[in-house]
Amino acid sequence: MKTVRIQRNGETLASVWHATGYFARLRGLLGRTIPPNGGLLLTPCNAIHMIGMRYAIDAVYLDKEGRVLRADEAVKPGRVCPMQRGARHVLELPEGSVKRHTIQVGDRLEVTS
Repeated sequence: MKTVRIQRNGETLASVWHATGYFARLRGLLGRTIPPNGGLLLTPCNAIHMIGMRYAIDAVYLDKEGRVLRADEAVKPGRVCPMQRGARHVLELPEGSVKRHTIQVGDRLEVTS
């Protein structure tokens, strides 16, 4: 998988794997550990599940322009999250990342190589 940077106002928030293919998105983070300041960007995606996961994550739903539509904090293993209308990407980050980076609905996050 390709690695991309997630930035806000020129500041890098995370360096994440970018899953764009069917099988990469299907596997997601199963069997993987997120490194500090890392994560996974799923494209296209508008909903996630935590079935089979061993740890909680933060999930940020973005529209096609990178605007934050919703941020779910500390999504626990086994949970199925509802679909987010208008979402094109879901950014999965280590638990606590939304709070640490003060990510809020309406923020615009940029994906750069």
